[in-house]
Amino acid sequence: MPNIKSAIKRVKTANESNAQNSSVKSTMRSSVKKFEAAVVNNDENSKALLANAVKQLDKAASKGLIHKNAANRQKARLMKKLNAANA
Repeated sequence: MPNIKSAIKRVKTANESNAQNSSVKSTMRSSVKKFEAAVVNNDENSKALLANAVKQLDKAASKGLIHKNAANRQKARLMKKLNAANA
């Protein structure tokens, strides 16, 4: 544990931001998994789940948690799955 006041504050803020980032990433992963499960089960609300997954991916990319190209790649793959299931 640091002794300097500013270093103590940095540890505290780092822990808080780590918790927030973990929460956003977990929500993103969960929404993607829910969509993929809905596509496998031919669920009728898969379009709504896709919209939610895209929103979560964009949110994570805007916060810098994942790279924007990685988010775009994942979104493209999800759209491809939905189109293949509907075809």
